[in-house]
Amino acid sequence: MGTTVFERQRPAASVIQRSLAETRQSVFWLDDLPERPGRPALRGDREADLVIVGGGYTGLWTALLARRRDPDARIAIVEAKTVGWAASGRNGGFCEASLTHGRDNGLSRWPEEIYRLDELGLANLDAMGADIAEWGVDAEWERVGALAVATEPHQLEWLDDWAEDAAARGEAGVVRLDRAQTQASVASPAYLGAVFETHTNALVHPGRLAAGLAAAAEERGIEIFEHSPVRRIDTDGPGVAVVTDGGRITARKAVLATNVFPSLLRRNLLQTVPVYDYVLMTEPLSAQQRSAIGWDQRQGISDLANQFHYFRQSADGRILFGGYDAVYHYGGRVRAEYENRPESFRKLASHFFTMFPQLEGLRFTHRWAGAIDTCSRFCAFYGSARDGKVAYAAGFTGLGVAATRFAGEVMLDLLEGAATERTSLRMVRERPLPFPPEPAAALGINATRWSLDRADHNRGRRNVLLKTLDALGLGFDS
Repeated sequence: MGTTVFERQRPAASVIQRSLAETRQSVFWLDDLPERPGRPALRGDREADLVIVGGGYTGLWTALLARRRDPDARIAIVEAKTVGWAASGRNGGFCEASLTHGRDNGLSRWPEEIYRLDELGLANLDAMGADIAEWGVDAEWERVGALAVATEPHQLEWLDDWAEDAAARGEAGVVRLDRAQTQASVASPAYLGAVFETHTNALVHPGRLAAGLAAAAEERGIEIFEHSPVRRIDTDGPGVAVVTDGGRITARKAVLATNVFPSLLRRNLLQTVPVYDYVLMTEPLSAQQRSAIGWDQRQGISDLANQFHYFRQSADGRILFGGYDAVYHYGGRVRAEYENRPESFRKLASHFFTMFPQLEGLRFTHRWAGAIDTCSRFCAFYGSARDGKVAYAAGFTGLGVAATRFAGEVMLDLLEGAATERTSLRMVRERPLPFPPEPAAALGINATRWSLDRADHNRGRRNVLLKTLDALGLGFDS
């Protein structure tokens, strides 16, 4: 097996140790918010037309889109902790147009729909930006595009194929950059070339987006209850009741926007697994440090490995750097203690200074982690249950910031029983294969992670396990 650039060009251990010495275990995006209003817990019995379980992006978009459809509807959101505290406040803030976790994944599963899925994804991203502007959401929205960079020679061929395919389809927004052009855009000795997607990606401040959507919802008469974990849903009567320890809301319809947390529907208990992703945030760069790396266009960046990194700039001049390790814990539980994994943070710091050795001496102020709701098709799935009273979406697999808005539209269509273009999509009508119960889940997931790592060390060549998963429609390629 070969080595990767991150093994060939490791920084000194002292550089890593010094960079992490003052880092605190805390989510920068949430720390960076102004003081937020306290919201009441659900107490007693209430009635609504629509009740939404989950106060992250999926629940918030759904509530606001429902308000747009029916200005008089009584709408309530019930959140277990606080708005945006989980995945919606912990992600990198990449808003990618793709609804299918990249075109290749969509093409392999729904080839007859992929052109329309591309169009719908781009239209959804456009609408997301328009909604943010209309509602006055201060989300630090930047339509800056994204760079996909090669860090190994064999990945250059992938970039060529990507650019040639886009050109054959008449996709003008995909630009192939050679090494010199890439270095002129972002000065990293690790970068050998890139593809610049100029219009299919935006960046946001994740915490501000969640907080702003919540404020917009409340301005429009939508009630939000926090610190109210839902224990069960009852559908014995004509509607649906969402039950917490302190009360219940009875409504005509319900939406489940619970992301990585255990589904309230038995049918979905094995549809997703939590995979932990780790992130570092630097202190603000000095003018000299900024000059040393360039990156004046502020694009989001990711590399092409199976175990890939993603990074972007914040409005106050920091660099967020995350990814690579994706850790599944036996039993598939979501636990706070899984968020502090020193070996992952040390690895990220090492890789950061391999990419940007000219930033030696820069310190990280924040480290955090979050659980990604991974499903076997690597993009969201949708459905309805309980005689059409309940709709759900989950399984975004780490690429859901923009896709959650599309999910809101799909779920509202399903609750209305409407035959729309969205509900007619095979992508929407089909369900992913479930994960097996333990111990098979842990064995299979960790064997796949090991195989992906081996592929990264073997010029991208996939072993028998990965080829078998590809043939079964379960293969993952970042």
